[in-house]
Amino acid sequence: MKYMIKKITTLIITLLLVSVVTFVAFSVIPGDPASTKLGTYATPERVEALREEMGLNKPLPQRYADWLGGALKGDFGESYQYDGVPVSELLNQRLPVTVALALMSFLIILVISIPMGIVSARKEGTWIDVFINMFTQVTMAIPAFFLGMILTYFFGLVLKFFQPGKFVMPQENLGKCLAYLIFPAVAIALPKIAMVVKFLRNSVLSEVKKDYVRTAYSKGNRTKKVLYIHVFQNALIPVITFIAMVAAEILAGSIVVEQVFSVTGMGRLLVTAITNRDYPIVQAVVLYITVIVILINFIVDILYQFVDPRVRTE
Repeated sequence: MKYMIKKITTLIITLLLVSVVTFVAFSVIPGDPASTKLGTYATPERVEALREEMGLNKPLPQRYADWLGGALKGDFGESYQYDGVPVSELLNQRLPVTVALALMSFLIILVISIPMGIVSARKEGTWIDVFINMFTQVTMAIPAFFLGMILTYFFGLVLKFFQPGKFVMPQENLGKCLAYLIFPAVAIALPKIAMVVKFLRNSVLSEVKKDYVRTAYSKGNRTKKVLYIHVFQNALIPVITFIAMVAAEILAGSIVVEQVFSVTGMGRLLVTAITNRDYPIVQAVVLYITVIVILINFIVDILYQFVDPRVRTE
């Protein structure tokens, strides 16, 4: 119970500190959103009037308090770029796309990497192990955006499986949206699959050499039973942390891959907002990314309680 209270308290404090840093950082950097919105030929009077309307003339602590109060209610203010459209509305449009892309990528990673990692460890030194190692080396060396370009050319332009740049929002057609997302999901997943495979393989091989494995064999247990019941559970403990990092990175938004495939998700929204100094959107998206990373780390800490009894506390 104390462990849970400590973790939840740390989570709340971290989120509060991140919100402060996020808001202050985008409030003090050079550049005036009012001037950007009106253009270079706007008069000082018009700029000042717009700053007053946007609340930019208020003291920084008051602006932060107003922003935090709204953020806790899901209100991140209005967009500077989209003529007063609520930021929450823009996030609600883009968030399902990014979440769907992340879940598809993560599912591909788990389904492929865990069996490959176990097989590679079991077949150490054989041609299967050599082939898997070659696959992981190649896929790790190729950046996700370049894989995206290859997939776009081969499956989009040559085989005509999808039309590049013609992304369909889930609100319009969910089936077509998910079908389109398969290819960017593969581009995101392949390098991560290689990393998880190598990490899991090394972890399994490390566990196999420990004394408890020899003890399990001496009791007459079969290789599969020892591997899947004893070795795999212990080998999975350090891998969980790495998989959590992968999940956080994917959920935070693969900005470059979204750009390559013209996916209208959180990544493209963030890039556009930064370009146009649309700080309410930037602050909201950065806070979303941070919250995702912190929450996943929190979930992993709790998950350790069930996977590894050694870390359990009162």
